[in-house]
Amino acid sequence: MLLDTASLYFRAYFGVPDSVRAPDGTPVNAVRGLLDFIDRLVKDHHPDHLVACMDADWRPHWRVELIPSYKAHRVAGERPEGPDEEEVPDTLSPQVPVIEAVLDALGIARVGVAGYEADDVIGTYTARAAGPVDIVTGDRDLYQLVDDARGVRVLYPVKGVGTLSLTDEAALREKYGVDGRGYADLALLRGDPSDGLPGVPGIGEKTAAKLLAEFGDLAGIRAAVDDPGAKLTPSQRKRLTEAAPYLDVAPKVVRVAGDVPLPDIATALPRAPRDAAALDELGARWGLGGSLQRLLTTLTT
Repeated sequence: MLLDTASLYFRAYFGVPDSVRAPDGTPVNAVRGLLDFIDRLVKDHHPDHLVACMDADWRPHWRVELIPSYKAHRVAGERPEGPDEEEVPDTLSPQVPVIEAVLDALGIARVGVAGYEADDVIGTYTARAAGPVDIVTGDRDLYQLVDDARGVRVLYPVKGVGTLSLTDEAALREKYGVDGRGYADLALLRGDPSDGLPGVPGIGEKTAAKLLAEFGDLAGIRAAVDDPGAKLTPSQRKRLTEAAPYLDVAPKVVRVAGDVPLPDIATALPRAPRDAAALDELGARWGLGGSLQRLLTTLTT
């Protein structure tokens, strides 16, 4: 089981009231909400391995070089060295180090790799996995990894984690008309304002799905643009031609990496805390109460 950790703690932050606070009054709604998420996921899905995948760089320079608008609207401040500062709610930012410390004390593998997003870490673990993979994310970008033949599916939280939408290839075809492999092409054609991806003007989701059904993939669509006999309307041909510079680079930006240099760490679900003393101290300091105790009980029984 691979967790898109930031996606989940953002959801926890907005789903749990900020009246949930530590003894000193600091909000810990994201911390406690994430612990409750993980507890429910482990109880319901019984993973053998669990990795909390992190954004070591939420807006990698190599992606920005290709498409400068990539996530640009979410930049709170630029840094000459290292990742740009992401716009994050004031009371969420201080909770992230607490989340990291608690995961480490529990012994839950936490992996972020410099120069890459959590999506890329997830993509690489998925590519290397010998068995089935459950990806837990509120980000549709990861639908591109869905693969029935390899047992790769996405668990998409609809409301908390009590209600998860299980996304396999049948679900993708029903909703988007593509399989996992085709989802990245659909996404880059359609564009995604939340990620600053312009897409091809005039090519929405339905048109993109029809083009992919007709021509197979992005390469097939681009070949059709140069084929006078291909079944493209004049406006589609014009729009795709004008979007050629974007289409040249968009696949590298939109497709998750599968070759991230992952650290050699144990990913097995912990059956006992890695550092019980540190965990006790964190639980007391931050008032993690029942959320931490429930997860500990789930892990150790």
